[in-house]
Amino acid sequence: MLHAVIMAGGSGTRFWPQSRKRHPKQFLTFTGTNSLLQDTVGRCPPVVPVERTWVVANAEHAVEAGRQLPDIAASRILLEPCGRNTAPCIGLAAIQLLAIDPEATMLVMPADHVIQPIAMFQQAVREAEALVEREPCSLVLFGIEPTYPATGFGYIQRGEPVRMTATAAGSTSSAGEESVTGWPTFRVLSFQEKPNQLTAARYAASGEYYWNCGIFVWRAQAILDALATFAPEITQRLNRLRSAIGSPEWAELLETEFPQMPSISIDYAVLEKTSHVCVLEAPFEWDDVGSWQALPRLMQPGGNGNTVEGLVCEVDSSGCIARSTDDHLIALVGVKDLIVVHTPTATLVADKRNEDSIKQLVAELKRRGLSEYL
Repeated sequence: MLHAVIMAGGSGTRFWPQSRKRHPKQFLTFTGTNSLLQDTVGRCPPVVPVERTWVVANAEHAVEAGRQLPDIAASRILLEPCGRNTAPCIGLAAIQLLAIDPEATMLVMPADHVIQPIAMFQQAVREAEALVEREPCSLVLFGIEPTYPATGFGYIQRGEPVRMTATAAGSTSSAGEESVTGWPTFRVLSFQEKPNQLTAARYAASGEYYWNCGIFVWRAQAILDALATFAPEITQRLNRLRSAIGSPEWAELLETEFPQMPSISIDYAVLEKTSHVCVLEAPFEWDDVGSWQALPRLMQPGGNGNTVEGLVCEVDSSGCIARSTDDHLIALVGVKDLIVVHTPTATLVADKRNEDSIKQLVAELKRRGLSEYL
C-alpha cells in the first residue's frame, strides 16, 4: 500500500525572525489559514488516507505537530531526537512502515512546499506509484520544468525515456516488447548542484533539466536496500532500531542510535550513486518556499511591487517585502528592495539582494549567546 511520509524536521532559518527553533517554518502560515505542514498533509487524501500518513518531526516539536495535526495518530508522528538530514529521516520512516506493511510504498515529501493544483499532484503520485509497481527497484523523483533560471535549486538532467515491457503493464503483447510509459518519465543522467546564474540559464533553456523538488516515490524495502549498499553506517544503526520497534527499549535506543548516524541527504547518500533512479516530469506548479523571496511568488504584489501582509503603510517605496501583525504598523518611506519582518521580540530589516546573509545572522546570534531570539 502507498504511505505518505512528510519530513517536518527542518529549521527554516532563512525565515527568521518568524521561524524560530521552537516554531520553525513548516508550522507557519503564509497563504490562507493553514500552515505549510497542514497543507502538505491535506493534499494527500484520497490518494493516501490519513491513517497511512506519517510525519517525521523533531522531538522538540512534538506538541506543536500534534496540535496542528489532530487527525494524525500519535503513533504516526515519528520523533527524531535531533536533525540528521533526509537519509536517516527516510530510513527511520521506512523501517516503521515495513513493521506494519511489508509491501509498503513511500511517497516522501518535505513539509514546507506549496503545490498547485492538488489534483495534478495526486495524478502524478498515482503514476509514480504505478511505475514502482512495475519496477519495484525504481526510485522515482519528481522533476519540475524550470520557469526561470533559479540558482537556489538543484537540477536533474534527464536521460533516456523510461520503458517497460508490455507484459509487465498487463498487455497481451508478446514478451520482450517495450513501450514508453504513459507519463513523461526518464532515467536520470546526472544531478547538478545549485548553479550560478549563467549555468542556470543554460539549464533552463536546454529542455534537458528539471528542478529537483525533493519529492520521491519508492518501495520502502528498495530504499533500505539502497542505503545498505551505499550508506552502511546508517543501515547498521537502523537495523538495531528495527529490532526494537514496539518494545519498551525503542525510545532509549532511538536516543542512542539516531544521533550517531551521519548527517547526510538522501541525494548524496543514495540517489547520486545508484542506477535505479528515474525522474517523472511533474505536471503541477511548485515552490519550495525557501526564503522570504518566495512571498511575491505566493502572494500578489501591489502596484509598486511591494508584497505586504499585516499593518503596512507605504510611501514612495517599491520592491519591498513587509510582514507584520494587525496591531503593529510597519511604515516604508522612500526605500527599495527591503525585507522588513516584525515579531513581538525581534524585527528584521534586510537588503532583499543579500537575503542569504540571514543564515549568517542566525549563526551570529547563536555565537553571541542570544538563544532567546533563535
